[in-house]
Amino acid sequence: MSAAEVVPKTHKAAIFDTIGGPIVVRDVPTPEPGPDQILVKIIYSGVCHTDLHIWAGKDWPVETKTPMVGGHEGAGVVVKVGSHVTNFKVGDRAGIKWMNSTCLCCEMCRKGFEPNCANGLNSGLGIHGSFQQYALVKGTEAAPIPADVDLAKAAPILCAGVTVYKALKVSDVKAGEIVAITGAGGGLGSLAIQYAKAMGMRVLAIDVGGAKELHCKNLGAEWYVDAGATDDIVQTIVKLTNGGPHGVVNVATAEKPIEQSTQYVRTRGTVVLVSLPKDAKIKADVFWTVFRTITIKGSYVGTRQDTEEALDFLRRGLVDIPIQILPLSSLPDVYDRMLKGTIIGRVVLDVWKA
Repeated sequence: MSAAEVVPKTHKAAIFDTIGGPIVVRDVPTPEPGPDQILVKIIYSGVCHTDLHIWAGKDWPVETKTPMVGGHEGAGVVVKVGSHVTNFKVGDRAGIKWMNSTCLCCEMCRKGFEPNCANGLNSGLGIHGSFQQYALVKGTEAAPIPADVDLAKAAPILCAGVTVYKALKVSDVKAGEIVAITGAGGGLGSLAIQYAKAMGMRVLAIDVGGAKELHCKNLGAEWYVDAGATDDIVQTIVKLTNGGPHGVVNVATAEKPIEQSTQYVRTRGTVVLVSLPKDAKIKADVFWTVFRTITIKGSYVGTRQDTEEALDFLRRGLVDIPIQILPLSSLPDVYDRMLKGTIIGRVVLDVWKA
């Protein structure tokens, strides 16, 4: 922000007053940061499936405060700084993530697992998020964005990027080994392919349809399996990979791919769960899970350090997610396209084009 720029008393926000109700762009008061917060002028905000779940309220087992401004992939510039904040100044670039605030005092925080903070506050769930022109975030949780990074492309890294990067890290797949990615043609999957390639992994992409095959292979996938046109997906994958992938990252929003992944993953491999299909359960044969020493684990966003690392991949040109930039008012249509599964890559909202 230039010295002459003045923060307005009100600004535009995409807000819903009831769960599943209309999303309306309207003027809201611009908040003042608390002592440990910063106020960020949001330029771009990515749109995540979690935002859709929170708004719809039908398949999200966590209570949402209303009225609420969603969004947790906000990239912008610091315009005000709380009196206790020492790691940001006005004019710095900053990102607003899913974790808006953590206590840094509980057991999980002390162990370096701040996404599991017992006292955490989530953007777009417990505090207004990034589908607006100005938003608050605790200074210790805001993500520094490098000066030479495109803000529009940085936005999806703040959730989608760091989420799949962390999942790949905990998959224990080594350079030269094979990782399978379910839902590979979507926003999370598109980033997962690139992070995996940059980390030296060989990628088997799984999704539905020919259009996504071309998309995934252009991003670096070595193999593509069309789940909608393959009779025996387990045996197909085992044969293609000569024994199964060493790890699987599940970002498909369905239960069946999770069950299948426990069957085709290589002996002593790891299945990582990321997506949150409605009412889904983990179905795995106990005998073969034990006999083949399969690991099944959940992975939930990433730490502040993970976020810094994920952004650095973008800065170095190792990931470059395809994005579609749309105005803030298009959010309801974006949710509709998400429900239909027609989005390839990632949607980013320009919050100043309301």
